[in-house]
Amino acid sequence: MATWEDKLPPIMREKLASIGDLTPEEKARMKAAEQLSGILAAFYKGDLDADGLWQKLKPFKEEGKVSLLKEAQLQLIDSLTLNSVGPELQKRKSGILAVETLKGQAGTSALEQTLGMIDALQARYKKELQQGYDYLKVEVERDPRTRMRQVKQGQQTVVVQLTVDEAVRSSEEWQKFVTEHDKRFSQEFARIIDRLKKQVK
Repeated sequence: MATWEDKLPPIMREKLASIGDLTPEEKARMKAAEQLSGILAAFYKGDLDADGLWQKLKPFKEEGKVSLLKEAQLQLIDSLTLNSVGPELQKRKSGILAVETLKGQAGTSALEQTLGMIDALQARYKKELQQGYDYLKVEVERDPRTRMRQVKQGQQTVVVQLTVDEAVRSSEEWQKFVTEHDKRFSQEFARIIDRLKKQVK
């Protein structure tokens, strides 16, 4: 019968062999970390919902492995992105809050408030992106010359007329706007993630 060490990737097994025998505590910690990875993988794949995650992590609380609950939350927070879509974002937020209730601390409302900031940021991100697009669209519609592009076809250069959408999205102004817009919102998102991590105790 295969031991838990046998299930580790080859690199991990090599590292284990190179550092010699681990203490029982170190082995237990590694085994628990491997269990946590498996549980989170099942959650990400959709095999577990927030309640299922809570049930799977409950033994860690009962065994006094509270540090692993914090680690689970940190990994869930790290899996969030500014472009996380609605249902997936809500699921991960529910997972973070479910683990918080397991820890038995009064940090749930503060976490909920900070997680809500992600929704507000995403809404602002989309709204400002649309406003930038609409502004450039009006400019392109006002001046038909902005829809003309010279394109090389073999040895010849021909002038083609783009749609308004094509002209906006291929313009330097749009590219610059999107780059600056994404940079600003990514920085704001990073601040929210940093705040979340500090709230997870």
